[in-house]
Amino acid sequence: MDPLALYIHWPFCLSKCPYCDFNSHIRERIPEARFIAALRQELAFEANRLGRRQVGSIFFGGGTPSLMQPESVAALIADARLLFDVAPDAEITLEANPTSIEAGRFRGYAAAGVNRISIGVQSLDEAALKFLGREHSAGQARAAIELARGIFPRISFDLIYARPEQTLRQWQAELDQALSLAADHLSLYELTIEQGTKFATLYGRGAFALPDEDLASALIDATAETAARHGLAQYEISNYAKPGGESRHNLAYWRYQNYAGIGPGAHGRLTLGSELFATSRHRAPEIWADLVEEKGTGATVEEAIGRQDRGREALLMGLRLSEGISFATYERRTGIALLDAVEPRILRQALDAHYLRQTATHLIATAEGRKRLDALLPELAR
Repeated sequence: MDPLALYIHWPFCLSKCPYCDFNSHIRERIPEARFIAALRQELAFEANRLGRRQVGSIFFGGGTPSLMQPESVAALIADARLLFDVAPDAEITLEANPTSIEAGRFRGYAAAGVNRISIGVQSLDEAALKFLGREHSAGQARAAIELARGIFPRISFDLIYARPEQTLRQWQAELDQALSLAADHLSLYELTIEQGTKFATLYGRGAFALPDEDLASALIDATAETAARHGLAQYEISNYAKPGGESRHNLAYWRYQNYAGIGPGAHGRLTLGSELFATSRHRAPEIWADLVEEKGTGATVEEAIGRQDRGREALLMGLRLSEGISFATYERRTGIALLDAVEPRILRQALDAHYLRQTATHLIATAEGRKRLDALLPELAR
């Protein structure tokens, strides 16, 4: 069995960004002791039923995990090592926001065992940061990256593109500046309007407009070209890395391997016996903690995934990767031959249009095809 990827969700933030629909929550006072105890309890519950599986990666996501004390992170990593066979070279990532207070904790996180930091930069433009509702300045973002570079062996950061009034030239200059800071990984997100967010309300009122499809496509092309000049290749629709800098944890998702999620709202895909199960936890932090304290877990969903749904999920995830989907791995993971899981007519059209290409061992979305996956995949999957 492939190594397990372990995800730990910390649900709290200092403020809610207007574009964000993640499971994040604002509290006047964060009850850290209670929630760390609950995370440790749920981790032990999961380990008790999974057994001593090998763990290849641990990812602290959120929310804002860098609001946790380093001692809390250290306790969770120590528990994971005690309860599972965590690989000696396991990738251990923590998401951080580049405020000066949180950056000051970086050395503590490294001492706890974190060896990869993912920094929520989002932009190096002051006006854009204000529009995006970020708490940090461009100067703080650069300082956090510089500090992290001297502490962690691996650094990633996030940027948001396709912002209102953004031009191609501005984006290329911003990317050049960001990538010159020597991170080995970039996650790139197109600004989209998510239901229930503050931006959804403002956008609906006509308060701002987003770039059209042609400009958005040009921004994607410029990203690939600029990243390549800095030695980063696109290995997934939204992610670029230097050789060896790819996120091993996220690759487990895209390759449709086993992952366990603990914490409020966390999801998982776990093989138990001969079945693959979808799991999820209660989203509300306090209700989740109540459930953990009562039952050992905040799980609200645990359902076996049928073969057809396994096939569809593996297809949707795998074609996001530049490497594509291995026929052999797909069949081993889903129990279905890949070519039996797609509509033959749509596959032929996509191959003829050079949106997909097929080798003896893989089905791969081309660069142009990856731009169109949202439209292509619902038609392609049986």
